[in-house]
Amino acid sequence: MTHLDESDTEQKPSRFAHLFPEQSWQRRILSLIVLPLAIIIALYILFDDALMPIITRHGSEFELPEILGYQVDDARELLEMVNLEVEVTSQEYHADKEEGTVLSQFPAAGTKVKAGRIIKVVTSIGQKDVVVPELAGFSVRQAKLNIEAANLILGDIAWTTTDSLPERVVVFSYPASGTEIPIGSEVNLMVNRGSLSGIVYMPRLVGRTLDETVTILDDLGLKVGLVTHVRDENYIPETVLEQSVEEATELEIGEEIDLIVSTTE
Repeated sequence: MTHLDESDTEQKPSRFAHLFPEQSWQRRILSLIVLPLAIIIALYILFDDALMPIITRHGSEFELPEILGYQVDDARELLEMVNLEVEVTSQEYHADKEEGTVLSQFPAAGTKVKAGRIIKVVTSIGQKDVVVPELAGFSVRQAKLNIEAANLILGDIAWTTTDSLPERVVVFSYPASGTEIPIGSEVNLMVNRGSLSGIVYMPRLVGRTLDETVTILDDLGLKVGLVTHVRDENYIPETVLEQSVEEATELEIGEEIDLIVSTTE
């Protein structure tokens, strides 16, 4: 029977044992600091390279499509096709966009997003209507202030004769007081001339062509005074940019009105 030498039964020391003897401070540092740190680093690399892409869906981003101008229901249907949601955060009046039209979106079109993102939008609630204020019985100047306070514009002034109201006051307006009309619309006035046949009111000329302006002034018994041309490519040539007398001012027949008119030369 073969007998094993006691030296053969003893475990051979590690090849690095001489570098880190048991109970040495080097072995303690290795076991308490270096090995745990190595494990932490390995786990971090595994988490960052393998698990994080799964959690964050890294690489699954895509460009957010443009939905401005869409009806909100159509925009919602479009985004649901790419697993996005729509939230209407507010609504605004808009003269040119019908109710439900998307006016803005966040994030903006082209932004990289991931499935499940909520896209916030602002939609139109259409044209804002305002009520034509009470104007009958007011002077033309006061009627003009009332019209502007309602975010409307004074339109044409026509003349009539009536004994039921004082001279030079508004008889009625058209559209009539109390009517709901889009904000920024014109309100025309019918004014009692009375016996003051020599008094007229200055019309609004800005924005009209020079030919139109000449005709309007002639019909009122007014004259075109000095016409100054100013280069302005934002308007078609011969458009009135300024008038020397403020709109709705009382004038005597025959007075001259100076004008500033656009030109592209």
